[in-house]
Amino acid sequence: MRVIVLGAGVVGVASAYRLIREGHEVVVIDRGPGAGLETSFANGGQISASHAEPWANPAVLLKVLHWLGRSDAPLVFRWARWDPALWLWLGRFLRNCTPARTRRNIERTMRVALYSRTMLKALRAETGIAYDHRTSGILHVYRDPRAFSQACAAAETMRVYGLERVVCSVAACLTLEPALEAIAPQLTGGLHSPDDETGDAHLFTVHLAELARAAGTDFRFGVTVRGLETEGGRIVRAVTDHGPMTGDLYVLALGSDSPRIVRTVGLRLPIYPAKGYSLTVDTTGFAGAPMVSITDDEYKMVYARLGDRLRVAGTAELAGWDLTPTPLRAEALLKRARVLFPDGGDYDHAVFWAGLRPTTPDSVPIIGPTPWPNLLLNTGHGTLGWTMAAGSACIMADLAANRPPAIALEGLGWERF
Repeated sequence: MRVIVLGAGVVGVASAYRLIREGHEVVVIDRGPGAGLETSFANGGQISASHAEPWANPAVLLKVLHWLGRSDAPLVFRWARWDPALWLWLGRFLRNCTPARTRRNIERTMRVALYSRTMLKALRAETGIAYDHRTSGILHVYRDPRAFSQACAAAETMRVYGLERVVCSVAACLTLEPALEAIAPQLTGGLHSPDDETGDAHLFTVHLAELARAAGTDFRFGVTVRGLETEGGRIVRAVTDHGPMTGDLYVLALGSDSPRIVRTVGLRLPIYPAKGYSLTVDTTGFAGAPMVSITDDEYKMVYARLGDRLRVAGTAELAGWDLTPTPLRAEALLKRARVLFPDGGDYDHAVFWAGLRPTTPDSVPIIGPTPWPNLLLNTGHGTLGWTMAAGSACIMADLAANRPPAIALEGLGWERF
């Protein structure tokens, strides 16, 4: 079967690799000059099932009120924009901020994340792919006792669904990661997820694309997808600026651009871009960079050691599809990194980046079939695209082969909206 994969980020490339290994003819289309050059390029580096708690939860409402008016807040809404897509998204977001829906969305996210983490390990064993990965887990640290208590309660919910999370005293946090010494007096405790991982998503995507190409995948870079066309209840072509592309099956993995593409065939997806920021610093000659990946929940920032680099990422800005970075937000990352890890790297030569994360109102990805039998969705992963890529790809391969996926797809499809 000829499969057209739309998108060459980590999700699209992982899908292409799995499909070519199944014996399909695979063509990947992407507007960029290479694989993994947009949202997958410089993300936080965490493969983090422990981040399954959705943005939409009861506690976030008070936090958002506290953050109003702060340009450096972890989550910023550009309220002045006349943007119907944002307002519709926010309405759905608020409806998900209940205890019952939070528990439901944690289960759905965990289902994909845990499966994907297992599939990533299998892929690594199968291919020997290297991407500056570490398997020392992720440590969430807390300053505020109330926030720590709430996090421990959420951790109990995650344990029910199969995620190991260990409650750590401040002393245990320092044992796991001595580089936290600078803020030890401020800490209340932490939660360690020992089976979570870190790695360079861009490096992974590039190397996996090389393996997919060696297996016969046809990558068409520099090609912009304009839309889809249907006939007889099926997708018959992808419309691009280089002419039509035809196949037997289409996999949509275009991240934040996915709503624009499926709107051409009348399907509405509530995916809105959340602009995230990151910086990368060289750790050569610096002794204070962490070896265990750290999540600072108060500021919604993550720290991941990638070889001789430290990746610092965080914040979310809901401001449409504009990629222009806000200097104040970028500088806030740098300032907080210096405080947390004073000797963490060459901060004077930090490299800044911003990317758009395809976010759903419930923080659950949109994975599965559509009203057209030959169009599959693999999008809306939000901040967890790197975490969920390997598992989501296996689901695409199962659906293409008309096999029942290894995990249930209940609650993951577009129809839940």
